[in-house]
Amino acid sequence: MRALIMYESIFGNTQRIARAIAEGLTGHARTTVTEVGDAPARLDTEWELLVIGGPTHMWGMSRPNTRADAGRQSPATPVSPGIGIREWLSHLPPGRPGLATATFDTRLGKPWWLTGSAARSAAKALRERGYPVVARESFTVLGTAGPLRAEEVERARQWGVRLTRMSAAAHSGPIVH
Repeated sequence: MRALIMYESIFGNTQRIARAIAEGLTGHARTTVTEVGDAPARLDTEWELLVIGGPTHMWGMSRPNTRADAGRQSPATPVSPGIGIREWLSHLPPGRPGLATATFDTRLGKPWWLTGSAARSAAKALRERGYPVVARESFTVLGTAGPLRAEEVERARQWGVRLTRMSAAAHSGPIVH
């Protein structure tokens, strides 16, 4: 199986989660991890699993103004200085057979209805374009700039392992949301 993990990150927390998910997929899938600004404009047929993640901003995926606000809070240059997953998804062509998708986000450790969820918003955008979403997950940061909660990197690795099974199931039968 070939997997593409694409992420958007300001402070580096979402990037760390993306890399941990890739570690979980290792041994089960040939995995490429890329920042959204470097992601391919087209999804070739070589990909069987697309995993998209970003930080939660204002109850969903970031926007240019929320990324700029977050960037001003960072002492370092944002990891993703250009487009976000919202913009990338807006140009995604209709779904194609054989490609399962999953979404993840980083967000404050409060119920999603209080903070929103970039993973939930991205999954909705994928479904609207005809892509099957096999999973979505949120990983907790302790403050706007982080750090990640101590166990989140390991939890992301384990989620990566589970994604291989979920993706395989998606390729062999109907998907239940």
